Amino acid sequence: MIRRTVQIENKLGLHARAAAKLVKLTCQFDSDIKLARQDTQQQVDGKSILGILLLAAAQGTKIQFVIKGSDEEKAMKAIVTLVKERFGEAK
Repeated sequence: MIRRTVQIENKLGLHARAAAKLVKLTCQFDSDIKLARQDTQQQVDGKSILGILLLAAAQGTKIQFVIKGSDEEKAMKAIVTLVKERFGEAK
């Protein structure tokens, strides 16, 4: 199991389009992927768009990813890259 905390940097936060991109990515991996807001500890399934939207993660929110499974390293790398690249949105 691996954990990593990242900050949501894109202007609109983890909104519908960004959440859809995240779910599309996480569903490509066999590992169990969980997300949790660092401030509230609210945890959701990383493969559930509704769960991710319920986090209401605005710009600046810190999210901890917890990944467990056979492809956890590969999944974490891909997820962190997506978040760091602001889900493909402009600054």
